[in-house]
Amino acid sequence: MPNTTIDYTKVAQDKTLETMKQAQSVIVEAVATWAKAAEKALPAIPALPGVAALPSPEELVKTSFDFYGDVLAAQHKFANDVIAAAAPVRKATKTA
Repeated sequence: MPNTTIDYTKVAQDKTLETMKQAQSVIVEAVATWAKAAEKALPAIPALPGVAALPSPEELVKTSFDFYGDVLAAQHKFANDVIAAAAPVRKATKTA
């Protein structure tokens, strides 16, 4: 049983992530089922000029999430740097 604010926060975060992953799994299954049905129902679509030069959905997701990961890492470092820079004031308020 959690007994600190951080413990409660971590439990809530874990439950949130678990719920999110379950919902995502249901959506992925639904899209896969829809795609299989649509594949059989749709006629073949001819290639469009210039489409081959566009990035694939996989490439778009990879490059986007790589960038978002870099942004998140930079924000994480920034937040820790600000906390470290404010350390003297935090220490002074603890002794007062």
